Order: sequence, then structure tokens, then C-alpha cells
Amino acid sequence: MNTIFIAGHARLPSGMAAKSMYDMLTITAEIDKRYGVIVAANCTLATEHGRAYIQQLLRGYSLEDGIEHPVNEVKQHYLGKAGGALASALNDLYKQYESYKQEIRKR
Repeated sequence: MNTIFIAGHARLPSGMAAKSMYDMLTITAEIDKRYGVIVAANCTLATEHGRAYIQQLLRGYSLEDGIEHPVNEVKQHYLGKAGGALASALNDLYKQYESYKQEIRKR
């Protein structure tokens, strides 16, 4: 298989619809192993529309270029209460990706 699956997590703020279902927000991403490109993404936002929007926003970014640009895109374009949690979950996802790369280098 040419992809890996990584998840990033962050606490949800109170007063959100998703908070009644989950305490944590999770962003998952299928990432191309060779280029670090996000092939597909999903998250635990409460609405299908919100999940699809995040998928659109993240698809195509290469984590080899860092996480700052996708985080800034979320901050600029997602104006809901979960914006900070989405940014934090993306940062966590990136940390998981960096850990994966370090493990691969050790092999």
C-alpha cells in the first residue's frame, strides 16, 4: 500500500453540537508515503457539511511542506467554534507524521 493513515486529536470547546457526542475532535488523514500529500481527510465535526469542507480544505497539501499553511487555511476559512480545535488537531496530526518519518529513517 502506498499510503498511511494518521489521526490528530484536540479537545473540543464547550457549547458545540459535537461536544455532546465526543470530548475530543479527531482529524484523520490518508497520506501518500512518498510525497506526504493528504489524499483524503475526515474529522469528527457534527455535520456532514463540516466534515466535507475540512476534507476539501486539506486534500492535496503535502506535509513535507510543514503544517503552517493548512493550519492558516483552517483559521481563515473555518469560522465555527471548533476552529481552534481543528488547528490543534492538525498540529497533532503533523507531529504523528513527523514521528512516522523518524521511525522510517531508523529502519
